[in-house]
Amino acid sequence: MMGDVSSTSGRLDCDVLVIGAGIVGLSTAHALTRRAPGTRVTVLEKEPGPARHQTGRNSGVIHSGIYYPPGSLKARFALKGAAEMVKFCAEYSIPHQVTGKLIVATEHQELPRLHALIQRGRQHGIPVRELGPAQIAEHEPYVQGLAAIHVGTTGVADFAAVAGRLAQLAQDAGAEVRYGAAGQVTAIDRRPGRGVAVRTADGAVVRARALVNCAGLHCDSIARLAGDAPQARIFPFRGEYAELAPEREHLVRGLVYPVPDPAFPFLGVHLTRGVHGGVHVGPNAVPALAREGYAWPAVHPAELAGLLTHPGTWRIARRHWRYGAGEVRRSLSRPAFAAAVRRLLPEVTTADLRPAPAGVRAQAVLRDGTLVDDFLFAEGPHTIHVLNAPSPAATASLPIGREIARRVAGVLGEG
Repeated sequence: MMGDVSSTSGRLDCDVLVIGAGIVGLSTAHALTRRAPGTRVTVLEKEPGPARHQTGRNSGVIHSGIYYPPGSLKARFALKGAAEMVKFCAEYSIPHQVTGKLIVATEHQELPRLHALIQRGRQHGIPVRELGPAQIAEHEPYVQGLAAIHVGTTGVADFAAVAGRLAQLAQDAGAEVRYGAAGQVTAIDRRPGRGVAVRTADGAVVRARALVNCAGLHCDSIARLAGDAPQARIFPFRGEYAELAPEREHLVRGLVYPVPDPAFPFLGVHLTRGVHGGVHVGPNAVPALAREGYAWPAVHPAELAGLLTHPGTWRIARRHWRYGAGEVRRSLSRPAFAAAVRRLLPEVTTADLRPAPAGVRAQAVLRDGTLVDDFLFAEGPHTIHVLNAPSPAATASLPIGREIARRVAGVLGEG
């Protein structure tokens, strides 16, 4: 197959080929066309439209950056990205609201971590206010906690609509976006001095000077297809959501989060009043048995075998089995899930919760079992791989796209 790709004419079809039409891939295409007008960009996406996976299957929160260590890429991108995302949504009439959010401590042992978040927020220059139980009730009358902080720059947005607008802006600037079989990559060939050639499922070959891998759940597979050996493997974690029954939506006014456990890159079950109405509850985080495993019955034998033979999988299991067992229990038992919600919202019952669409997080894992907690980029010949783009990737997609475009310029020797 690789020979089939390389035997095609050496004509270049574009300057930069982007794999993946999630919000990061489309922001990259947009940034490339803005950084150097006239740059020929092609985006390949195996789905029939943009934002069909992580971008379109999350809680829609514009994150402030308060959780992330100073100096990390997460902090740098989120602090810029939150303000830019609000401005972008306003400019293009995309549904969004800056609601602020509460981070609530429900146990005494969480108070030191809450105070640490206060200090981190102030380090970042984020507007943070400390609240006692009475003040919590002023913001969220049905939420229970010992103490909380109010983070003023958090909000919600329709990230699928943002992705759609980025696709349109890139196309208006001359980029091409191919969906379906025309965007499903089956082979990649790289030759020194000749750039990259990619074959798609419809038999076409697309040649470019450089390739950007923004394939999300499949980014490590694309890296291997290109001939690179990525340092991390994608471990899919399914995030399962519920939503409050309509007659119980009054229990939540805005966004309410627990104090996160720093040992895990997950924020815990939280409450989110969505930009289009309704209140989402969740997610939990359970291992998915397929990269697009949005329900327990979804199993991809080859992907599952790849996970089971990766040493990092077993090291995660040994380190975090208690945490994982609790997540699986909450996945399989609606009463157990409701009990987790009641830590923040005591009035919730099992009958108040309705199933909602799940998402799958593309969590990069190293061979030693380390869960990669920051953005992870890697470069190969003519190629840039985005190997970990965790939350706040949607929030920070605009500065991330510019960062990738800057790296592409380096790969192309354009400074």
